[in-house]
Amino acid sequence: MDKTKYWVVGAGIATGLAALLLTAAGNPANMGFCIACFIRDIAGGFGLHSADKVQYLRPEIVGLVLGAMAAALAGREFRARAGSSPAVRFVLGMIVMVGALAFLGCPLRMVIRLGGGDLTAVSALLGFAAGIGVGVVFLRRGFSLGRAYPAKRADGFALSGFVIAVLALLLTAPAFIHFSQTGPGASHAYWLISLGGGLLVGILAQKSRLCMAGGLRDVFLFRDFHLLRGFIAIFLTVLLGNLLMGQFQPDLAVQPVAHHDYVWSFLGMALAGWGSILLGGCPLRQLILAGEGNGDSAVTVFGMLTGAAIAHNFGMAGSADAMKDGVFTAGGVPSAGRAGILIGLALLLLISLTNLHKEDPTK
Repeated sequence: MDKTKYWVVGAGIATGLAALLLTAAGNPANMGFCIACFIRDIAGGFGLHSADKVQYLRPEIVGLVLGAMAAALAGREFRARAGSSPAVRFVLGMIVMVGALAFLGCPLRMVIRLGGGDLTAVSALLGFAAGIGVGVVFLRRGFSLGRAYPAKRADGFALSGFVIAVLALLLTAPAFIHFSQTGPGASHAYWLISLGGGLLVGILAQKSRLCMAGGLRDVFLFRDFHLLRGFIAIFLTVLLGNLLMGQFQPDLAVQPVAHHDYVWSFLGMALAGWGSILLGGCPLRQLILAGEGNGDSAVTVFGMLTGAAIAHNFGMAGSADAMKDGVFTAGGVPSAGRAGILIGLALLLLISLTNLHKEDPTK
């Protein structure tokens, strides 16, 4: 393998190890890293939604953005740019988040859940691939949100400044922040460990261009398996780690922070996959691009933050299966969430059709 292939495999291994370490240090099981869940927690920490079990300012997100920024600056790859349909990207960020929170995880957590034996995530993987396949069809037909243009250098630090403020609030002004007392939001590693894990993954993801959606997109478009190696490396690292620690628990129900509503998990992640293709990258990739100075990706991240608030305020987020005192309580995607997914799919179709151009951007 050439050096670029080593980078993406190394980034995948490091991400898998970070997920295992963060879980051992206190993050929820099978959720060592989840972009959608952590952005949702930050939205709750700011009081943008009132779901008291998912409120915390996650330092992992801070680390991802700052790590990407540091790597981009060091490698002279930091480029302030913006202007590629920012309003549409904001909406796409919201749509992707609605789909991910219906499933209860982003594409990264989907892989981590599979590595822990969570077979409920298989339907999500199939849906994610299907959504990417639909997105690729529109790419082949000339879909494009337009080019980004150079911007003032200071504009490129917008999201980096925001996440620094998030960390400052967590450390110096906790009285102003909402903190979960129970549930996933109350389970977290010590902030310095979380920040360090985010920094490591942010640096390596920037250098390798690691992207969950991009890996499958490139296979479908070009038969190029380069980025997919990172996807596979994460899965194998988490799988091996869980096997060695005796934490691999294959089952179709009662998995940590998961539900077995397979049809709507499929459709929710199809929504996330299709939206990610239109955006040019999965939620993880959007954070990395924003760290590199991409203002359009920063707008997308703020769209995801808004989407997380909307999903919980309007009762669209999925609920987890539970087992207490031998009594099983089924979770799943509520009616509002199902409506949100269907509306999101309709909006993606509209956005895809209205942004077709004669030129094929894949040629």
